[in-house]
Amino acid sequence: MLPARPVGDWPVGAIGLGGAPIALAAQIPDERSAVRMVHAALGAGVTLLDTADVYSPRLGQGYSESVFGQAVRTWGPGRGDVLIATKGGKYWQPDGEVKVDGRPEYLIRACEASLRALGTDVIGLYQFHEPDPAVPFEESIGALADLRAAGKIRQIGISNAGVDLIRRALAVTPLASVQNRLGPGHRYGRAELELCEQQGLAFLAYSPLGGLAAGDRFAQVAAQHQVSPHRVALAWELSLSPAVIPIPGATRPETILDSVQAAALTLSPADRRLLGGVTDQEGTR
Repeated sequence: MLPARPVGDWPVGAIGLGGAPIALAAQIPDERSAVRMVHAALGAGVTLLDTADVYSPRLGQGYSESVFGQAVRTWGPGRGDVLIATKGGKYWQPDGEVKVDGRPEYLIRACEASLRALGTDVIGLYQFHEPDPAVPFEESIGALADLRAAGKIRQIGISNAGVDLIRRALAVTPLASVQNRLGPGHRYGRAELELCEQQGLAFLAYSPLGGLAAGDRFAQVAAQHQVSPHRVALAWELSLSPAVIPIPGATRPETILDSVQAAALTLSPADRRLLGGVTDQEGTR
């Protein structure tokens, strides 16, 4: 089984599963195949499923949530250990563009819709998807605090946030996590990781396989260990900080099963020097 890392007060497997590909990939799997893939992940010890209401444009707002909810409900052993995390604050417009909406009234409606899509009474981790420049950040976070007080959500997270926004959110309410992009091609700021460590927050790394290229240093290390570059990338992210939990996506069982094995891959000091660390410059997206 996977070693555990905490998301607030909820221990989860050190590798999670992201829900974007089952709704946004070029070749979207049918619903039965998607559920089978999630079951494979759960069987391998994955207990963090991360999605968003905005996945997907073609199958309707909340589709990925509904697949994850169905997969957990139909999974037998240990389903009470599974943390389903979702995000609100974005929606698809009729013209095919994504609109950010951080208004408290919208976030409350979005949470209610996510509860229905997931088929649950309480969302384990609800995350503000992206700051809305038109709405004071504290107002958006305050809406999530109200949802928690109302018993609609258990824990609060934020996404696409730099150090300043993390601190501003913490001034409003306790957080469980920060979800930012982190991968071989996009190394988020060292300051965000350090702040998450200091505050006891999980750093959920989305797009953790983005930027892998044949022949690069990840491929070199992979060849030495006789594993996939994907596995090396995830092991590298795990080695950066005990706060990091990568959430790779998948459409096939084979893909997530390979990802899960990253938790058992030990990188040598030489490997880590070759792969490098995170940047000193922070970013927000």
